[in-house]
Amino acid sequence: MLGRLMPREGRFFDLFNAHAQQIVVGAERLLGLMQTLGVSAEQAQKHADEIDVIEDRADKITHQTVALLHSTFITPMDRDEIHQLISRLDDVLDMIQGAAQMVATYDLRASTPEAVRFAEIILASALKVAEAVGLLSDMDNGPKIMAATRDIGTLEADADKLLRDALSKIFREEPDVRQLIKLKDLYESLETVTDHCDDVGNMLEAIVLENS
Repeated sequence: MLGRLMPREGRFFDLFNAHAQQIVVGAERLLGLMQTLGVSAEQAQKHADEIDVIEDRADKITHQTVALLHSTFITPMDRDEIHQLISRLDDVLDMIQGAAQMVATYDLRASTPEAVRFAEIILASALKVAEAVGLLSDMDNGPKIMAATRDIGTLEADADKLLRDALSKIFREEPDVRQLIKLKDLYESLETVTDHCDDVGNMLEAIVLENS
């Protein structure tokens, strides 16, 4: 088992956990952005600015992980697994930042119930990612990790359905073509965040199966 047989380079797990926590904070700020957009321009901008800071912090964690990978002779799991996991974690925050930046780029001045719901699903997914990553240092936690990854998959399916419903609604009801395009792109960007969370879940599942 990973927890018993592999060498204990705990810094990798510390870095994974640190990155996953940044994803949670980024998802919280994204939800705040979607909730305050059109209500308080100052608060919405504050959330967007904080996401940029969070993404920069997470990038530094990614670079630290890659540097540690190159300087560590014996790693606690396969080198490619370590690299893929930290890269997929980084993709989640990159996409959160991309969705937040789209608000300014497209000059979106009001949110929608659908955008808020996407952000709620993203936060729920981020919390499940952090839960699963936090269990990774001991493969005795394998069943709990697998349960969390199934939850991530369910949330991604929820986001898929929300995207279909949201797009159907704007194509039926939005008369302004420019606004329709803006909302379509925003919804698709938000849904892609959940796809990246699911990618992390799939990677964690593969690690469990490989090392159990």
